[in-house]
Amino acid sequence: MSERIEADTNPYVEVESALRDEFAGVHSASTVTRCVEAAHYGALEVTGYAHPGLVERIARKHLHVLALVASERG
Repeated sequence: MSERIEADTNPYVEVESALRDEFAGVHSASTVTRCVEAAHYGALEVTGYAHPGLVERIARKHLHVLALVASERG
C-alpha cells in the first residue's frame, strides 16, 4: 500500500527506477534520487514545468558527469 501512495505523490518513480537500474554499481540509489530531485527543480526553474522525460534526461546527464568525475579521481 505504501508503494501505491508513493507512486501517486512522486511522478518520477519510474524515472528513478530506470536510472537506478542503468547506474547500478556506479551510483547509490540515494545519489540517483538526489539527481532526479535536482533535475526536477532545475527544469521547473528554467522551463516552468518538469515533464518526466525532461527530468530523466537532465538527471541522466548529472549521473554521467558524476561518474566521469569519480573515474578521474581514481
